This record gives sequence, structure tokens and C-alpha cells, in this order.
Amino acid sequence: MHDSTARPKSNVFRLALLGLGVSILTLLPQARFAAGSELRKSAIVKAVQNVRASVVNIRGEKTLSATAAQASGTEANRHVNGMGTGVAIDPRGYIITNHHVVDGVKEIQVTTFDGERYTARLIARDTETDLAIIKIDAAKEVPAIPLGSSADLMPGEEVIAVGNAFGYEHTVTRGIISALHRSVQVSDAQFYEDLIQTDASINPGNSGGPLLNIDGEMIGINVAVRAGAQGIGFAIPVDKAMAVAANLLGNRSGNRFWHGVTLAPEKSSDPTDGVTVASVEPKSPAAEAGLKPGDAIAKIGGKEIRSRLDFQRAVLERKPGDVLELEVERSKEKIEAELKLAELPERLKSPQQPAWELLGLELRAIPAEEFKAKNQTRYRGGLSLVAVRPNSPAANQGLKVGDVLVGMHIWETISMENISYILKRPDFASLSPVKFFILRGEETLYGYLPLPTLRTAQR
Repeated sequence: MHDSTARPKSNVFRLALLGLGVSILTLLPQARFAAGSELRKSAIVKAVQNVRASVVNIRGEKTLSATAAQASGTEANRHVNGMGTGVAIDPRGYIITNHHVVDGVKEIQVTTFDGERYTARLIARDTETDLAIIKIDAAKEVPAIPLGSSADLMPGEEVIAVGNAFGYEHTVTRGIISALHRSVQVSDAQFYEDLIQTDASINPGNSGGPLLNIDGEMIGINVAVRAGAQGIGFAIPVDKAMAVAANLLGNRSGNRFWHGVTLAPEKSSDPTDGVTVASVEPKSPAAEAGLKPGDAIAKIGGKEIRSRLDFQRAVLERKPGDVLELEVERSKEKIEAELKLAELPERLKSPQQPAWELLGLELRAIPAEEFKAKNQTRYRGGLSLVAVRPNSPAANQGLKVGDVLVGMHIWETISMENISYILKRPDFASLSPVKFFILRGEETLYGYLPLPTLRTAQR
């Protein structure tokens, strides 16, 4: 005999299993699809998503110069619709790009990632490094790109290029770092030093765009492609590019107000290791705020300051009378200070400075006590180089901010009166090239400045 009560239980059990099976079959494709979507978000995808809102496309009509043509691999002397890429370095619409992208462009048209179009204005440029800063007055903030470092790059490291390749907006290519410290001559007028070489496809239109590491940080600015070559592109290391950007923004701000602080050069091993005060001009706003050489500026207005670029962004668009709330570290002690910006003194306004106009140097007298404390040498004093104008005779001779000018020809340069006397001598031009002497650290260096070429250029 069969148990009539057992069969229904078995049927119920079978139906329950069938129901469970249906549930599993129904859920499995969804689970697999969800996992697949997450797996598709590779490091490259995340890196691109991390920066795409910071990358802009640049267009404008121009006559292509020989330099720009060779840098982009196209013909020269053609009337073209120029194209390139830019990267936001400040949310207020400040964008860095290659100078050859905007050089000669009558109206710089910028399109942001969300499709908004703006007309940009050229803020500053450095033809020697082929970098420029433009600005758009965007309706909303443009996220600044996350910055990496080019100090620790490795050949073979995976990289990503983003740009307006051949006009195809936000094109993404991938590759590796092929080599470091490349020197490239793209034309008689343009020579690049210390470039990153990559096999990530860099095409006309990519110029000015970011080269990213796998973490989605910018480690270079795409600049040139070797004509006729495949898999050979170049980028300016980000540490160098941001140092130039800081100088360009600093020169722009320096014409608006005065604070009296000279910053120490950044460490090449870690340019984001902080900002240190190299010197403080006597009776300046910085001196009145109590700042001293050796102070590390940690914050301005509550924002962390890790590089010279951070400092320049913090003071950008300020005006005389504005007060900066500073947090300073001195001998491991945190100190708060208020730095009130002042009007630019007449002696610092160019072109009234002969040294700036003729040599490309902004100089500051070093107090005797300060000079003796830092320089145990046979020199009695010197003038600190506060700024060096890009592409000037001084810049071309390798003079740098932080150098100390101790003499020219047969004369000492202890005071601003000394330099004024030398530059205004009626026979000064006949001394060309004039010999100069500087202190850089503990070394005494010398060189020659060609003056007639400069005087011709100034006319």
C-alpha cells in the first residue's frame, strides 16, 4: 500500500525546489551583470572619470606657425582652425595649456566637459617652456585636476592621455612611459628639455592635455609628437609645468599688490613638501605680520598650502587691503598670523625698474646682517633675485629665483643704488656681454649677459 499522505509532501517539496530553482535562475543573471559592471570599472576607467571634468577642449582660428606645425605634425603657414586641450588648475577657471595651442589665436574658444562654451582670455605665457595660462569666466566652478608628481616616474609605468585628438573631444588613449629626460628639437625656434616619452597615442589636438598615472593624477602635459613616428609622444613633467604655472600666476599677482615674501625653491625630490619662506623684505607687510625666514606656510585662509602653486592660487585675485589668515610652522610650533596686502611700491613697478626692463631681473637688497648670517664669503653684500622674467637675458643665462647677485663687471652690487648706477652708465652697452657674479648656495658662479640684442628687442 502507498501512503497517500507522503506524495503531496513530496510534490510540495519538489515544487518548493522548483520555485527555489526559478528564483536562483532569475537572480543569477542579475548578480552576474552587477558584478560585471563593477569589474568593468578598471583603474583606467576610474582614472579617466576622476579627471574628465577638469579637461577642456580648445579651438580657435589661427595661422599655423612653423613651431606649432612641427609640434603637432602638420603643415606650416596654413590658415587653420586650431585645436588643442587644456587642464583646469584652479576652480575659478584658470587653465594651463601649451603656448603653441593659443599662440596667434584671435578668439580662444573653450568647451568644458558638460558642453558649455566660453571665450577665454590669455593670462600669461612662457614661450621657452611652451606653456600658457588662459582663463574662462565659467558659470560654475571647473574642478582643478588632481596633481601627481613627476619626481618618481618609472619607465614601463602605465599612463593615460586625454585630449582633443584631431578634434575628437575627450579622446582617451593608454600606454606606458617609454623613457624619461628626453630632449627634443621640434623646430629652429622650439627646443624642449627633460620630457617624458610615452607610446600612448598623442595626436594633433592632444597638446596641452593631461598625461595621467594609473591613480588618475596628472603627471605631465602632452606637448609634442614626432612627425612621421608611431608610438612616440612627449609630455612636460608636471613638476616643471606647475613650477612655471606658479611663476606665471605670481607675476600676474605681483603687479597688483605687495606682501614682501620670497619663497624658497621647491625640492626637486618632492615639490609638494611644503612652502618655506626664504626671506622677508624689511618694513614689508610680511615683516609686520611677524614672518621670518625658515617659516613654513601651512595654511592660508584655512586651505592647506603644499606647493608654490597652492600659495599663488591662495593669493590670486586678491587686492591691496585684503588680509590673509596664515597658519605658519616655526620650529615645530604652529603660529597664526595676519598678512595685510599693500599697494605695490613704485620701485617694484615695471617697466620703471631698469634691471627688470634690461636684464629681466627683479632684485631686492639683502640687509647686511641677513647677508652675513647666510653667506660666510668674501663678499660684502648682494641683491636677491626675487623674480626672473621668462625668455629674458637673465633667464637664458640660467639665473634663478633665490640666486644672489654680488657683482657686475668690476662693480659690487650691494644695494639698489649700485645696480642703478651700473645700468645707467653711458658706456654700459659697450660692456656687452657684461660679466656677472652670483651666489647659489655656497658656490660662486659667473656668466655673461648679451646687452645689444636686449636693447634692440626693447625698442
